[in-house]
Parts: sequence; structure tokens; C-alpha cells
Amino acid sequence: MGAQSGRVLERSRRAAAPLAVAAVLGAAVARVAAVDPSRPGAGPYPSCPLLRWTGLYCPACGGLRGLHALTRGDLPAALHANALAVAGYAVFAVLWAGWLLRTLRGGAGMRVPLRAPHWWALAALTLAFTVVRNLPPGAVLAP
Repeated sequence: MGAQSGRVLERSRRAAAPLAVAAVLGAAVARVAAVDPSRPGAGPYPSCPLLRWTGLYCPACGGLRGLHALTRGDLPAALHANALAVAGYAVFAVLWAGWLLRTLRGGAGMRVPLRAPHWWALAALTLAFTVVRNLPPGAVLAP
């Protein structure tokens, strides 16, 4: 085996984990794209237990509808379904791309460069989003 083919093989091996994640998530996104979660009784999508038992929207309510809208190229509908989830999808895509590039360059695996205060701020943002979307003034954030 030549030096060039050895480098290609090594890069392929390093990229296996990020590409496997992309394949699994790609299949899940394809399923959401094919079966509209906003249709009653559509597919295997479970209903939100918090919404069913309390009538309150959880931070993830509308996330699948938002993903479905994104696969159709309808960003306004996606943001209306769940703006926080759409932002999360974008952040995940950037982190995944960084992971892939880092592994192809021979670096360490996936790293999320956040310290404890960042995680607390993210939790506070999620809680605030959940509270506001369940109040009348925040109805625009409800799915």
C-alpha cells in the first residue's frame, strides 16, 4: 500500500464516527421529511406527554414540525413551530461540521467548548422559552 492510499485510509477511518452520526441522523430527518408530523395520526410520532397531561408546551413541542418545515425550505414556518429547536439544529450542524473537520485533520474527537456557566445559561434560556411560550404575550412562540 502506497503512502497516499495509507493517508486516505487513515482519514476514512477517522471520519467514520462523524459520518455514522450523519447517516443515522440523515435517515431520521428523511423520515420526518417524508411523513408530516403536523397531520393527526401521522406516522409513529408520539404526542408530548406534558402537553397531553397539562396543556402546556414543553421546550421541544413543535420541534419535529419545525424540522419538517426546514426540509421543505420553509424557514418562517419552522421558526413558528419551534424557534429554539431550529436554533438548536443550526448549532448542532456547526458542531458536527467542526467535529468532522477536526477528525479529518487528525485532531481529537467532538468537543463542546462550553463551561458550566454556559450550560446554566442554556438551561435558563430553555426555561425562559418554555415559560414565555405558554403565556398569552408569548403565544407567537407556541407551535
